[in-house]
Amino acid sequence: MKLFKHICLTVLCCMAAGAASAQYYEIANRLPGLLSPALSGSLNYKGFVELSGVAGLGDNRANFVGVSTSQGFRYASWFFMGVGMGIDVAMAQRDDGLSDLPPDQQPWYYQRSSSSTKAMLPIFSDFRFNIGPESGTSCYIDLKVGAAWFLGDSYFALRDARMGRGAQFYFKPSIGIRVPVNAQNPRQAFNFGITYQLITSGNNYSRYGNSVTLNSIGASISYEW
Repeated sequence: MKLFKHICLTVLCCMAAGAASAQYYEIANRLPGLLSPALSGSLNYKGFVELSGVAGLGDNRANFVGVSTSQGFRYASWFFMGVGMGIDVAMAQRDDGLSDLPPDQQPWYYQRSSSSTKAMLPIFSDFRFNIGPESGTSCYIDLKVGAAWFLGDSYFALRDARMGRGAQFYFKPSIGIRVPVNAQNPRQAFNFGITYQLITSGNNYSRYGNSVTLNSIGASISYEW
């Protein structure tokens, strides 16, 4: 009886190993098909240029107006992935006159060279998902994830905080509609979207510690080719 159990267990193990080997073999056979477009250069290149404007939310709020470009490849009719960069002008709200006080009466985070208008450089990965036919009006979801830097030597002055020149986490999702230029050339299209922007890091200066977060919401328009 024990011998019979051992034989059955051995057969089951061999069957499981055979099934796993077959699965790995199938994956190995499909892998060249997945990689061949990238290796042969036949991936479908795509580019975007985008203009956006967002208004700040909360106490430490700032408005942003900027232009960016994304370059990458369309891996399917519904999915694009690439990298991009932009240039934004950031404009903070007034600081309630605290910076006009004598230096010995200012909060410690104000006793620094700062400006309420700064240029910002975001660099990001871009993921875009299209919902609907490419030849007609459809919807899209876009996710930009990366880092942003305020340019120049001065700090970015907020109501009760300062943001430094170090890297800030950058997240900018959008949803909207995609409108092709014409049905015969669906690769070219305009995109109209609603955009949320998050910028945050722990290397800044505020009344409550080092962490400063900026939340903004607005609109964007882009052209793709």
